Amino acid sequence: MTATVIPTGRPVDRCAWGDLHRAPSGVRARVAGRVADELFRRAVSRLPVRVHFPDGTVLGGPSAADPPVMVLHRPADFAARVGESGLIGFGESYMAGDWSAPDLTAVLEVFAARAATLIPRPLQRMRGMVIPKPPGSEEGTTRNTRSNVSRHYDLSNDLFGGFLDETLTYSSALFADDDSAPVWDDLAAAQHRKIDRLLDGARVREGSRVLEIGTGWGELAIRAAARGATVRSITLSTEQQDLACKRIAEAGYADRVQVDLLDYRQVDGQYDAVLSVEMIEAVGHQFWGTYFRTLDRVLAPGGRIAIQAITMPHDRMLATRNTYTWVHKYIFPGGFLPSVRAIEEITERQTSLSVRQRLSMGDHYARTLRLWDERFAAHADEIAALGFDDVFRRLWHFYLCYSEAGFRSGYLDVQQIVLDRRDT
Repeated sequence: MTATVIPTGRPVDRCAWGDLHRAPSGVRARVAGRVADELFRRAVSRLPVRVHFPDGTVLGGPSAADPPVMVLHRPADFAARVGESGLIGFGESYMAGDWSAPDLTAVLEVFAARAATLIPRPLQRMRGMVIPKPPGSEEGTTRNTRSNVSRHYDLSNDLFGGFLDETLTYSSALFADDDSAPVWDDLAAAQHRKIDRLLDGARVREGSRVLEIGTGWGELAIRAAARGATVRSITLSTEQQDLACKRIAEAGYADRVQVDLLDYRQVDGQYDAVLSVEMIEAVGHQFWGTYFRTLDRVLAPGGRIAIQAITMPHDRMLATRNTYTWVHKYIFPGGFLPSVRAIEEITERQTSLSVRQRLSMGDHYARTLRLWDERFAAHADEIAALGFDDVFRRLWHFYLCYSEAGFRSGYLDVQQIVLDRRDT
C-alpha cells in the first residue's frame, strides 16, 4: 500500500482562505499555544508515532519498528492554531502547511485510536467552555439544509468525477473478499455489490414503488429502475440533480425515475421500498426523530427500508454531539454521526419501525477511501485546472485520510440497516 503525499505547496492565498494564512497571535494565543504545545508533547511521548521538529528534536513513545512520522515545519504556528481552536486548528495547521506526514492516514490513525484519552480527563470536563458550539445557521432545519448541502455537493461535479469511479458513487463500497488492498478496477463492481445488497434488503423488484432519500449522482436509482421499479429520488443539490438526470436518461430510464429538488421532510406518497445511503449523517442529531418518522410515514404496508449509515460509538456520540469540528467547518456543515444504539432507540420509541438486519462494513470504507485518495492525488493537475488550489488539495487529502483513519482505528463504522414495521 503506497501513501499519498501532498506537498506543503505555496503560501496560503489570503483572499481565498481568509485568516488561514497567519496563525493566531496576541497574548491569549501565546498562552493557549504554550498549553497546547505542552499537551501535545506529553501526548505524543506515549504514542507509537515519531514527531520531527525543525531543530532536530524527535518525540514519540514506545512503538514497533517503523512508526508513522509527523513533520512539524512551524511548531509555534501549529501550537497557536491548536491552542486557539483544538481539532479545528489541528486540521487548519495541515491545510496551512505547518506540518506534513509521509503517510497522513497512518499518523491520523494513531490519534483516532486514542481519541477519548488524548486530553487529560480533568481538562475534558472543561470541554464545554473552550470548544466552539455548532452555529445556529448550520442546524439541519428546512431553512438551512439547502445551504449545508450546497457547500459540499455543489462544489463541482467534475471535482467528484476526479476521484470517484465511473458509477459516481460517493459512499462505502462492499468488496467481495477480505483483501485489504484492492485495486482501482475493483471499485465499480464493489459499489454495485453494495447497492444491490441494499436493494435486496428493501425487496426492490418489478413493480416496486421506490423512494430514495439522497440521490447522489443516480446510480442506485438506475439499478432500481433496471429491476423494473419506479423510482422517486430526492436531493437538495442542484449539481447532483442535473447530472443524475442526464445519467438516468442516458441509461434509458427517464420514464421510470424522477429526481426532485426536495427536503426529506416534504416528501409525500406511499412507497414499497425506501432507501437512503449515507444521508442520515447530514440530518443533525436534533432531527433524527423527524427523519425516521418521515420514513415511517411514507412506507407502504408491508414495505421495507434499507439505509446505509456511518456510525460512531454511543459514548463518543454523546460526548461530542454539541461540538463544532473541522469536518463541520470545511466538509459537512450541520452533520453529525449517529450510533447504532441511537438509531435503534429512536426507531423503537418514536416510530412503528424496527431494525431487522445489520451489516458492519467499516473496513470496506477504509479501503474505499484509500482508493479515492490515491485517485485524487493522481488527478491533481486536472483538479487544479478546475480552480482548486494547493490549500484545497491539502484540505481534501486531510479529509479523505482523516476519514480512512477513523475506519481503520475502529472509531468509525458504516452499517447497512434494514427496517420494517413491528406489526409485520
